[in-house]
This record gives sequence, C-alpha cells and structure tokens, in this order.
Amino acid sequence: GRVNEWNNKAAEITGFARTEVMGQNLVQVYITEEYRDSVRGVLDNALKGREAANFEFPLYTSDKRRVDVLLNATTRRDVSGNVVGMLGVGQDITERKMAEA
Repeated sequence: GRVNEWNNKAAEITGFARTEVMGQNLVQVYITEEYRDSVRGVLDNALKGREAANFEFPLYTSDKRRVDVLLNATTRRDVSGNVVGMLGVGQDITERKMAEA
C-alpha cells in the first residue's frame, strides 16, 4: 500500500521526512527484499480484516542503519463496518533486540 500518513516519530526513527514518503509504496521502497513478502502479507491481511500484533522486521533508515521494528497492523473501518484501510503502528525495538543478543 501507499503511505498516506507519516508521523513525527516515524520520521525521527527512519530519517525519512513526511514529504519523502507520502504516496510511496511502503513495502517496495522501505522494506528489505527478504521481508517484503511477509510485511506485504501482514498489511494485506489487515486490509481484509485480519489484524496482526507483534510482527517483527528490520527497516533501514535514510542513512542505511538497521532498525528493528515491532508492528501492529489494525484494520480501519467506516461507521458501517466496511474496511477503508489499515493502520500500521511500529515501535523501534532495536535496543531491546541488542540486549537480548
């Protein structure tokens, strides 16, 4: 899917400004090739009403640093219950993953 919201924290974590990512294909542009299919699957499932919690994947920042992300993908519905999109909420868990290693 295409990015239609990018908050300040996402910009801080990734180094990509809102203006850079708006309208871009999130999976194709910002997800590493080895994780594209699984991330796309999580996002597509949320668009079908099947939400995901605690899905982990790496993301690379604008300066090529690896950030480990914990993603929750939630279905967005209108007042009639129709699916109108999905909301992905990611958390930077890089430090936690390093401490576990």
